[in-house]
Amino acid sequence: MCGIFGIVTSRDKALGRLLMEAGKRLSYRGYDSVGCATIRADGTVDLRKDVGKVDEVAHRLAFYEMRGTRGIVQLRWATFGAPSQANAQPHLDSDGDLVGAHNGNVVNNVELREAFIAQGMIVRSTNDGETCVHAVERYVDQGYPMLDAIRRAYEDLEGDYAFVIGRVGENRLYAFKKGSGLVAGVTDGTAVVSSDLPSILPLTQRILRVEDGEIAVLDPGRIELRRVEDGKLVEREIEAIAETMEEAQKGGYAHFMLKEIHEQPQRASEMLHLYDASPHVTTMVERMVAARNLYLVGCGTSYHACLLGATYIARLTRRPAIPVLAPQFVPQYVPALGPEDVGVFVSQSGETKDVLLALEAAVARGLEPLGLLNVIGSTLMYRSRAYLPLACGYEISVPATKTFLNQAVAFLYLALRMAGQSTADLHQLPQLIETTISTTEPQIAALERDFADWNDMYCLGLGLTYPIALEGALKMKEVTYAHCEGMLSTEFKHGPLSAVTEGYPVIFVSGPEDVARVVSGINEVTCRGGRAIAIGEEDPRLRANAHDLIVLPKAGPLLNPLLAVIPLQLLAYRLSVARGLDPDFPRNLSKTLTVD
Repeated sequence: MCGIFGIVTSRDKALGRLLMEAGKRLSYRGYDSVGCATIRADGTVDLRKDVGKVDEVAHRLAFYEMRGTRGIVQLRWATFGAPSQANAQPHLDSDGDLVGAHNGNVVNNVELREAFIAQGMIVRSTNDGETCVHAVERYVDQGYPMLDAIRRAYEDLEGDYAFVIGRVGENRLYAFKKGSGLVAGVTDGTAVVSSDLPSILPLTQRILRVEDGEIAVLDPGRIELRRVEDGKLVEREIEAIAETMEEAQKGGYAHFMLKEIHEQPQRASEMLHLYDASPHVTTMVERMVAARNLYLVGCGTSYHACLLGATYIARLTRRPAIPVLAPQFVPQYVPALGPEDVGVFVSQSGETKDVLLALEAAVARGLEPLGLLNVIGSTLMYRSRAYLPLACGYEISVPATKTFLNQAVAFLYLALRMAGQSTADLHQLPQLIETTISTTEPQIAALERDFADWNDMYCLGLGLTYPIALEGALKMKEVTYAHCEGMLSTEFKHGPLSAVTEGYPVIFVSGPEDVARVVSGINEVTCRGGRAIAIGEEDPRLRANAHDLIVLPKAGPLLNPLLAVIPLQLLAYRLSVARGLDPDFPRNLSKTLTVD
């Protein structure tokens, strides 16, 4: 974890800048270290890597000087082994004849490392990417040709990963995958491979999908697929992709997070127009309606969207949908699943390991999997019987903003269609989002100074706004490092009220139908000296009882939650910046979680 890219060329050339740019296109996933390796025409390996951001490490280690006929770049988010120069990838084998890098999680890393050390191999790190290299080395040293060594190593490596490796003396790279994303591309005199489609699109739009149990053999201008099982050739046509990706720019905004908050009106509009024209919506709706039991499965932000989606579905269709965190789905529901059940699996990246593991276990019991995802070409897309894209573009900032909003809008759209109701009113949503951003930004700015020093707070919601309170609290935790707990407003008096002291901040997210009950909760806080901040439509009751009211446009109970998340995103962003933090890349977090 978190991203790999490899390239093979027909002649020795300057590869350093190309690898650095490919690494930057992978950086939206979140990472703590970066490394580049090139194999020169003279048979030597140039390996440079360290902890830090791509630009900084590339400058310090002079990536631009690196030349070769093959190159690999890797961005790592620490799982096995702390962030360090030794644990950064790529890695060498004992003799320096093999170099490789992986994305994902090799779960038997410790056992394999111990075995390799006992066999006399030179193991330089505790990282499972190095374990992948030594797994191949073991069979190369036994005299196996490279392809056969990889086939045997594949069986030894347990977990979900994608791996790319090169060998001195061969002008090719090998890449293989087990449960993680991998895509290859080809152009005249060049072949590329990556864990991430966007990283190769600026180089070529002719791509080849690599499936589990396949090895991609990359030669200059040519890609061959072989089966791990028997080494036989796999026939698959090159695809021509119309998609393009310009290098992400902040567009005048101080941070990607703020830019992406402001992109939400456009992204919601694009998704709604896409869904209006998509036959896949009808397929999704028909299967959701026909389900005996309907499960909405996600993690983190995506789970909050599932919780809101379940509330929308129950309200509009008068039938239950069951929202569940992906890791809990397996023990709590999978044993009772059958072919009549349907699951909607939600993941921004389409590579979230917990979600994919839940899907795999559910499919084994006969459940029909549907997908809601942002990354076209992701593993979730290919494992779903039907799917819908979120149409958000590339979300660079680690904290999800536009992807959460479009997940929530997608669920409302599906719920309306399930209920046989028109979705026409949803087309007013982009303008309402635009208005919400422009009117709440100055209101949030006025609160920034009062909140910047608080390290503990609550965010409360009720009914449709309960998932929004959870999401708002998560954003606070992610980018401010303060503890903010989201919960039902009616539960606050059952214990957490004891935390309230003079000036203690409590945020209440109120739907237009819930004001009376929210006011009761507000007064439970204010009479004990706490500071109550309400987010809702203009209402004299909220105005009279809360210390502060962040006013949302009038939109009604269904659209209100979609607008209410925006000031919470803005508040989290402004508090992060006020604390001197980088909201785009919070410590310890990754955009794409491909590990347990």
